[in-house]
Amino acid sequence: MIVRPLATATLLALAVSRSLPASAQDPATGLDEVLVTATRTEIALRDSLSPAQVIDRDEIERSQATSLQQLLAGRAGIDLANTGGPGKQTSLFLRGAGSNQVLVLVDGVRIGSATAGQPAIQDIPVAQIERIEIVRGPHSSLYGADAIGGVIQIFTRRDRGAPQPRLMLGAGSNGLREAGAGLGLGGERGWFGADLAFLRTDGINACAGTAAGWGAGCFADDPDRDGYRNRSASVRGGARLAEAWTLEGSVLHAAGYNHYDGSWADYSETEQRVYSGRLRYAPSARLALQANAGRSYDDAQDYGPSGHAGGLRTRRDQASLQGDFVLGDGQSLMAGADWLEDRIDGTTAYEVDHRDNTGVFAEYQGRFGAQQLQAGLRHDDNAQFGGHTTGNLGWGWHLGGGLRLSARYATGFRAPSFNDLYYPGFGNPDLAPEESENLNLGLAGEHGDWRWSLDVYENRVDDLISYDAATFLPGNIDRARLRGGELTVAATLGGWDLSAQYSHVDPRNRSDGPYRGHLLPRRARDSGRLDLDRRDGRLAWGATLKAAGPRWDDAANSARVGGHLTFDLRAEYALDADWSLLARVTNLLDQRYQIVDWYNQPGREFGLQLRWRPQAR
Repeated sequence: MIVRPLATATLLALAVSRSLPASAQDPATGLDEVLVTATRTEIALRDSLSPAQVIDRDEIERSQATSLQQLLAGRAGIDLANTGGPGKQTSLFLRGAGSNQVLVLVDGVRIGSATAGQPAIQDIPVAQIERIEIVRGPHSSLYGADAIGGVIQIFTRRDRGAPQPRLMLGAGSNGLREAGAGLGLGGERGWFGADLAFLRTDGINACAGTAAGWGAGCFADDPDRDGYRNRSASVRGGARLAEAWTLEGSVLHAAGYNHYDGSWADYSETEQRVYSGRLRYAPSARLALQANAGRSYDDAQDYGPSGHAGGLRTRRDQASLQGDFVLGDGQSLMAGADWLEDRIDGTTAYEVDHRDNTGVFAEYQGRFGAQQLQAGLRHDDNAQFGGHTTGNLGWGWHLGGGLRLSARYATGFRAPSFNDLYYPGFGNPDLAPEESENLNLGLAGEHGDWRWSLDVYENRVDDLISYDAATFLPGNIDRARLRGGELTVAATLGGWDLSAQYSHVDPRNRSDGPYRGHLLPRRARDSGRLDLDRRDGRLAWGATLKAAGPRWDDAANSARVGGHLTFDLRAEYALDADWSLLARVTNLLDQRYQIVDWYNQPGREFGLQLRWRPQAR
């Protein structure tokens, strides 16, 4: 199996880590990072009863990733399906749950198309990201619909301290050009930051399809380069209005211009805009109240030989009130309410073009000696599918010696999208939400210079929405069982920073009918990555090994897409205190592979970057 090198490396790291000398840096300090997404409150990453991971700005820059897909590929629980390289439509699977079953937030604001039901992660530039929190497993009891597989929250850049300008210029294979500039500053009374970024690539031939024949991929015979451009800007700031009052806000704008292979349209212009604001009142360490408001846009317009071929625009408005209460030593309660409204506009006329949802929620967290307890409950009232109640119950036991055992049970649901409900001629307004029940068991350890975690889970999803051949309409006819596990290892050993992640998922169709027992399409059963990095004085270098096993591209399990393994190298040299030169080669072995049937992935690519970030003197 192609992922065996990753699994072997992960297990080897566990076996030999005690025998290697520890460096001065303790990798376990990463667990002291604050995690917000898992509980809607600030907790230490090490205290989360939900499997979670944080990718900070240092790791983003060290990886030299040019896209969010590159940054996320192979991480625990995550699998991606991309249709031809940078800027092309990308589906994200989390623990086998599909893109429309994974909630993606930007600065606390829900993003994504309400018509298709999934976010355009291919258009979110890494240049604007400060950190990413990945929380695996259902979290509908906190966020409502669409969090069956988990939640991924992206935070735009934040700046503190003296004025900090920055500049980046880059170039690479396939006509890659990139640039970025920004400024951040802040003090006790306020902070401000702004960034601009640009990326352009000539791309590759995205699709190997043909113009005729069933199952011919993109149904076009167009063997040319399919380029992509992305322009983005972000502005954010905050102020302490009084001793107990703080106000902050952010704006992210990203525009994508994408060429692709298609029979009726072959060029699209997309726009993602996210606005967020928060007012917080914290008169003491025992009480905090906050009001949040946000708006996101997802605008996609397609063009073909005859001009404009159609488009849709989604607007999502949301607001919430939340209170955080410390009840006693190690005891806290979070409670609140939120509201969401979706609106669509475009060339396709829907019978219903807006809907709203109101939710109320509460979650308790308690610590009793070596025991942790977590319990949450939420009720949603939706204009289309009525009321729905979800909950979670978690328990943790610190066994001593750096070990912790945990268990978490949670329910989740996904609301039908506008396409599911109202697409002209193909919608079904009587659809009910998809529902899920999930159990996660985890064991984690911290041992001086290394840490590891092992999680196993089973997620049963009922009333899956899919095409009903009897009615020619979508219906609640399917069931699925998502069963698997993840092993992660992180350590600093002999001057090397090691991170290994291995995931196994068995996403089975449990519906009655000819496909019962088949694997769900476009999910690799095995995937993972291994990262090694080292710094010696002015020079830093590293390598990443990413792998995914074979997958099926259809529900019938008749179209097999082979697995792949890629090897990346990177280096960074500090020319002086302010300037750095970076170089990378991705897919060093030039493996030719596909993730989605008929759609190519880039071969070997090279890249150079020059970065300027003056140090405070």
